Amino acid sequence: MTVIRMDGLRKDFTVRVRAGRLRRTKRTVAAVDGIDLRIERGEMVGYIGPNGAGKSTTLKMLTGVLTPSAGTVSVCGLTPVPQRTRLALRIGVVFGQRSQLWWDLPLRESFSLLRHIYRVPAQEHAARLRRCVGLLDLDGFLDTPVRQLSLGQRMRGDLTAALLHGPEVLFLDEPTIGLDVVSKQAVRSFLAELGATGDVTLVLTTHDLADIERLCRRLVVIDHGRVVHDGTIEALHTRYGSRRRLVVDLDAPLPSGFTVDGATLVSLEADGHRASFDLLSDEAGPVVARLAALSSLRDLSLVEPDIEDVVARLYAS
Repeated sequence: MTVIRMDGLRKDFTVRVRAGRLRRTKRTVAAVDGIDLRIERGEMVGYIGPNGAGKSTTLKMLTGVLTPSAGTVSVCGLTPVPQRTRLALRIGVVFGQRSQLWWDLPLRESFSLLRHIYRVPAQEHAARLRRCVGLLDLDGFLDTPVRQLSLGQRMRGDLTAALLHGPEVLFLDEPTIGLDVVSKQAVRSFLAELGATGDVTLVLTTHDLADIERLCRRLVVIDHGRVVHDGTIEALHTRYGSRRRLVVDLDAPLPSGFTVDGATLVSLEADGHRASFDLLSDEAGPVVARLAALSSLRDLSLVEPDIEDVVARLYAS
């Protein structure tokens, strides 16, 4: 079932630019420029792009905050802006720089207020809260005022607040921004378990590509308001020729200019005793066997292609 549908979605903004010492002229800028996209129920989609690409603008149109300039959009079968109130009951939203918790209230009381706002039955609310408390380890600060929480604790509280009414779609905008390693791990593990159930469709925008690798099978990349890639991370690596790298330490040095079938020599270090190869296929065994026939191997390692490197190359192109 298609949960999110965008057809020719566009959002224009009017900006004033200098046209002399005293004059200003108006110019129209397309923040989102004709996006066509379908997202199915239960998918976990990474929605990424460079700064100013239109990610947050898209999310604001999907949640009913902004009205599209052109095109159509539907979420859970609803049109976001005119049906914003009904849509709010079926989606959850977490913005990394904003909070829906009450600053001076204990976290537990914020959750209680949200139950009444969304009119969630007490038993359903209690069951969902127990699950989130267990998975996100909230027990230690449920009675702490939100203003006294660390950033990582507040983010875990915001995730819980977004899920207590049982949304069908969860929109996350930079959910791990500014978090320490432990807090990031807690948030990622929770979202991975949430996505594994298939009950919630998750759309994640972030600059932390480790979040995408851990959570999302599908990756949508936009730039200048247009989709430039829609597919798996593996397809992105294939498109830009990313290769797994084999690094070997040998007893005998390899000569400069050495070649081996199935791999390309990238670097030769330590007087030829350490060599790095880009593999031309997924099979590392034959290359290792040929190297072992030349010299005893002290050590070897396989390095997976770096998602940040391939995305940087996509942005640059």
